[in-house]
Amino acid sequence: MYEGVSVSVFRLGLVINPLAGLGGSVALKGSDDVAAQALALGAVPKARLRMKQALDVIKPYAERIVIYTAAGEMGENLATEMGFKVELVYSPQESTQACDTQSLVAVLTELPLDLLLFAGGDGTARDVYSALDDKLPALLPVFLPVLGVPAGVKIHSGVYGITPNAAGLVVKMLLDGELVSLMPADVMDIDEAAFREGKVRAKRFGEMQVPAEPRYIQAVKMGGVEVDELVLADIAADVIETMAEGQDDTLYIMGSGSTVAFVMEELGVDNTLLGVDLIQNKQLVAKDLTANKLLELTQNKPAKLVITLIGGQGHVLGRGNQQLSPELIRQIGKDNILILATKTKLKALEGRPLIVDSGDPELDIALTGYYKIVTGYHDYVMYQVANPDLAKR
Repeated sequence: MYEGVSVSVFRLGLVINPLAGLGGSVALKGSDDVAAQALALGAVPKARLRMKQALDVIKPYAERIVIYTAAGEMGENLATEMGFKVELVYSPQESTQACDTQSLVAVLTELPLDLLLFAGGDGTARDVYSALDDKLPALLPVFLPVLGVPAGVKIHSGVYGITPNAAGLVVKMLLDGELVSLMPADVMDIDEAAFREGKVRAKRFGEMQVPAEPRYIQAVKMGGVEVDELVLADIAADVIETMAEGQDDTLYIMGSGSTVAFVMEELGVDNTLLGVDLIQNKQLVAKDLTANKLLELTQNKPAKLVITLIGGQGHVLGRGNQQLSPELIRQIGKDNILILATKTKLKALEGRPLIVDSGDPELDIALTGYYKIVTGYHDYVMYQVANPDLAKR
């Protein structure tokens, strides 16, 4: 119990980065150092709305919550309008900067908070981490728990809820007295200037303690428990990064299935769920292609095949993607096949190998071996393609 405060009071640190996510809608690939440009192009701030969605979940608990935050749009305005009790601990600059987030977090770490809730993107997570890192010796062994409300363009860090509502649900669990463990989660960020030039440079900056609720927290590695939507987003990010690093003229043959469809969705490209599409430079070239058309369009051109497996069966070729003919596979080459799968799907095979059934047994034998399966963002497992029936030939 804190002096003079009932044990039932929940002390919530609140940080809103008003500029988070501005660059997304105007194709600036982020908000770092381009906020003024984004606003001039007509971008509308989203962080306040995203935080409101999270706070809406715990609004019924307002009488039990004291919010510690900064003046204005960094927290005060929204929290006050929603009826929460607010204690101001910092006054930001008229035009907020990264240093305001860092300064606010530094002040908040001096308070006996139950949770630090912030809205932003990976840049904001870095700022929060930076402030906490400076205070780390003083915080040990307290480990102030933090939770991010996703509001930025780049959300690679594992410190965020999968949605604003999910972040609110985690706070609600704490308010309800549920047992919620803490776990370390990576703080990641991408160099936005390089990203705008088509170069993806991701870096791990450290880790922060987050509530370990696997249904709601954006983390792929969590004791073997996966949330498919989160994993698919990470898989898509890895594939899209591969595309950014590839040659401009590389063609990507996008196979059928929901996993590949998620990549297309993240690219913002129209997709044929049960067909095969072709993209180049992250743009749709042609959709729902026949085997002959695929051969024609990829003839003598660098190409990669992006496919997934059928859950429970393990087939990667020959089930629902017969447009991927033996001739096409030979033309592409084994080394240019990208297989995507969640670890959940792979574990469901219980050790059985992946299967190829191209219709050409000689090709199927040539395709056997171990493949690097994309299971998340920079997360891979080696898994075997080995048709049991072909082993007897």
